[in-house]
Amino acid sequence: MMRVTSDVEVDRPAAEVFRFIADAENNPRWQQGQRSCRWTTPPPIGVGSVYEQHASFLGRRIASTFEVVRFDPDRLITIRTIASTFPIEVTRSVAARGADRCRVSADVRGDPAAVFRVAMPLLRRMVQRSVRSDYRRLKALLEHVTDGPRSL
Repeated sequence: MMRVTSDVEVDRPAAEVFRFIADAENNPRWQQGQRSCRWTTPPPIGVGSVYEQHASFLGRRIASTFEVVRFDPDRLITIRTIASTFPIEVTRSVAARGADRCRVSADVRGDPAAVFRVAMPLLRRMVQRSVRSDYRRLKALLEHVTDGPRSL
């Protein structure tokens, strides 16, 4: 089992940031390697919502289907693969640090396929670097928006 964590302070209201990170269709805008994400269940987002994602990592294409398994509006979302070559569970949380600032945290747990398992220490470092980079990209993206993250 592999686990990596990351967090970043974002100068935006917590509710706006949560809405942005909870909507999987925004993932390609801030997560490197994401090619597309599309909800396959109707809104609103909540426990049981499902989306399909196409990504690449280490030169491999990864097609996954995720389900929302925990949802606390404006605070926390946990997604888990229900079909993938790389089983993973991601919890993203947002905590207000005042009216216009929040802390965004990620807890990523995965069980890589056998082909990746032999290189687990290297893989963990690569995933950690990727996740930290994604959250720095998220911060930069959201802090440079003047009329709210949904309009990006």
